[in-house]
Amino acid sequence: MPKSLISIHDLTKKEILHILDVAKECEKQPVQTILNGKIIASLFFEPSTRTRLSFETAANRLGAKVIGFADISNTSITKGETLKDTIKIVSNYADLIIMRHPLEGAPRYASEISSVPVINAGDGANQHPSQTLLDLYTILQTQGRLENININMVGDLKYGRTVHSLLQALSHFSPIFTFTAPEELRLPEEYKNFLDKKGITYKETSDLDGSLADADILYMTRVQQERFSDPMEYEKVKNVYSLDCQMLEKAKPNMKILHPLPRVNEINPNVDENEHAYYFQQAKNGMFVRMAIISYLLGFK
Repeated sequence: MPKSLISIHDLTKKEILHILDVAKECEKQPVQTILNGKIIASLFFEPSTRTRLSFETAANRLGAKVIGFADISNTSITKGETLKDTIKIVSNYADLIIMRHPLEGAPRYASEISSVPVINAGDGANQHPSQTLLDLYTILQTQGRLENININMVGDLKYGRTVHSLLQALSHFSPIFTFTAPEELRLPEEYKNFLDKKGITYKETSDLDGSLADADILYMTRVQQERFSDPMEYEKVKNVYSLDCQMLEKAKPNMKILHPLPRVNEINPNVDENEHAYYFQQAKNGMFVRMAIISYLLGFK
């Protein structure tokens, strides 16, 4: 079975560091031809801007051609075709499949029936490993290290797949976590149990203003309306945090603000020009990291 990337747990610490090294090479040389003649399938069963476009740009920059869809209304899925049959067919056409799906576990299932590698580009509230790798790359880029990072994760920690993947990846590097969320969006127990077993320090709070001073990384997240079954529950928490420049006066000089994007109201636009803001560069890093992931899974790096 070909090697896929479905969860950050599919990679060892050594593999993570290798991919970050390759991403650095890709940043230095963003146009390559190593995948000339290869076909990459981009299957997005759920809306996306940055993830889909950066994956497709990464494939193009490596010399591959891209096929696929960003809207299932134009596919045979609307006629009742099963996910199994879709993946079986597409894996006949492509050398690698990139897949986003709203159902947790769908990319794992796809990887078990596909004859080519599958990359999980996000499955429900579960995992988003390529985002995790670009987050690690950005932390390394801004802090000069991955070890002993003090990171404050803010917002939707219950449904936020980027948070879930990143805390698991950082567990290799002795992090210190602060989890800032309202009661309704606290980190699920399974992830706290994971950190407890690893002996990793963390604290929980609902006070963003009072939890900024120690952070090396402030990881803001959007409260995700699409994950709520009850609209009233979403309305209660949708604007719970809003970061502005005044709140950053107590931040450490090295602190950088990351966000997986898109944002809604959780970061005021006046923060964009602040020296601590780094989320647009973070998004750009996604292209280099996804070049590295694709080339690694296809055995070229």
